[in-house]
Parts: sequence; structure tokens; C-alpha cells
Amino acid sequence: MRTLARASGTEESRLGEPQPRRLIITIYGLYGRDEHNWLSVAALVRLMGDLGVDGQSVRSSVSRLKRRDLLRSLHRAGMAGYALSPASLEVLREGDVRIFGRRRATLSDGWALVVFSVPETERAKRHELRTRLAHLGFGTVAPGVWLAPGTMARDVQDALVRGQLAAYVDVFRADHLGYADLADRVRQWWDLDGLSVKYAQFTDRYRPLSQRIARHGLPADRQAFREYVSMLIAWQRLPYLDPGLPLELLPAGWGGVVAGNLFAEMNEQLNEAAMRHAISLIHP
Repeated sequence: MRTLARASGTEESRLGEPQPRRLIITIYGLYGRDEHNWLSVAALVRLMGDLGVDGQSVRSSVSRLKRRDLLRSLHRAGMAGYALSPASLEVLREGDVRIFGRRRATLSDGWALVVFSVPETERAKRHELRTRLAHLGFGTVAPGVWLAPGTMARDVQDALVRGQLAAYVDVFRADHLGYADLADRVRQWWDLDGLSVKYAQFTDRYRPLSQRIARHGLPADRQAFREYVSMLIAWQRLPYLDPGLPLELLPAGWGGVVAGNLFAEMNEQLNEAAMRHAISLIHP
């Protein structure tokens, strides 16, 4: 993943714009890692300025990210700057696969079943477990019983160990043996209607831009940079809400396929021009 939405805070402003902290982590994921995991303060301010965030907001957001050990101060060649923490880098590497890999499970992959029991005296841990499982796209089968495609087994094991939650959990590989129709059950365990709306919103927002680019060519590099970061921010949460459920269990014409194809198309269209502009601000 080239973003760290959960760790940096997923809240959006009242106007629907992403929080500066989320943009900063996205910028580091996209461009900072290619700069030996370091951006100077001046470069970060320039990049964020082109996304409409003023310098004071950048500095305040960086301070919060440092307190959460998502960024760390680092001077190079006499210049102040910041690097992603090792934990942030690990989450981003895992997310690259989730966001850009477009992994789709099949029925033959089976299921990853998570069962947990947390003492009443540790309610905070129970809440954290539920939050992490939901963030990974697990569906709720029953209290303390969560399910995702079998392709998610390694992801959930790693996430629970990293979050120091493994002691409360058992993870199984499972097959559905009966008795209700599995597609009906999937509708109960996941909010497919809500997810379908989110996919449609992404498609409705970005298909016109993709069509304009196809007809008239790319916008200037600066605008391509702005559009690319905006598009990635809008997309990055969707692969976590949708764990890649088998198409056989999803409604016909599942909007996730259309939205995923559009994301891949726009990533191809905008990535290079956006990178050129980012590099021009990092090394003016």
C-alpha cells in the first residue's frame, strides 16, 4: 500500500477533503520511499502546498504523526526532514499488494475464520480487535466470530501479531459445508449494498476524467499530480472494505470490477506525469 490511512487517521473534513495527516502519509508512500525514505521539510511543504494545504497545517500534522511514531525526525546534509518509521514502512509494503494487486479470491481458496474471546476487564482490546478485523475487510458471522476469504489468512495473522493481539485469537482455515445458500450468507456478513454505493461513487467521480484524458490527452504535470493523489485517496479504502470476495457470491455486474478497472486505468494514465511533478518539487 502506498498509503497509511488507518494509522494516520481516516477522518475527513466537513467538506469531504482528506485530512492533512492522511495526505502526508500518502505523499511519503508515493514519493518519499523512492527518496531513500526521506523528505526535507521544505519539499514536503511544497508538495502539500500543491494539494492545497498550508505550511502551518503541514507542521502541525507532522507533529501529530511524530507523536504516534509514524514519522521520525532525520537531518541530512544539514537539512531538517522526516522519514517513515519502520512500522509505517511495513504497513505500506503490505498495503501495496492490497491496493495495487487487485487480489480476487475464488471458492477454492476457502475461508479464514477468526474466533476471539476477550475478558470483560480488557474491553479496549476487544474494540481494537474488532477495529482491526473490520479494517482488513472481515465480515461478522457472530459475536467473536469473523470471516474473510482464505487469501486473507496470512494478512490477518501478521496484523494480529503486529498489534499484540494474537493471544486472544484463534485463526482457522475453513470450508462452508451448509446449510444456507452461501451467497445469501455473504450478504448478511458484509454490507454489500453500502460497498456497492461506494464503488459507484468512485466510478461516477473519476470516469469523466479518464474519458477526458483518453480524448484530449494528459493535463499538465501539476494538475496530473493533484488528480492522481486525489484519486488514490478516494480509492485506497475500498480494497480494505472489500476483501476480494469470490465473484460467484456477489451480485451480478458487481461494481467493484468496474471501479477496479477504472482505478488501474487511471493509475496508468496519471502516475508518470504525477511523479515528474513530485520530483520537480522534491529537487527544485
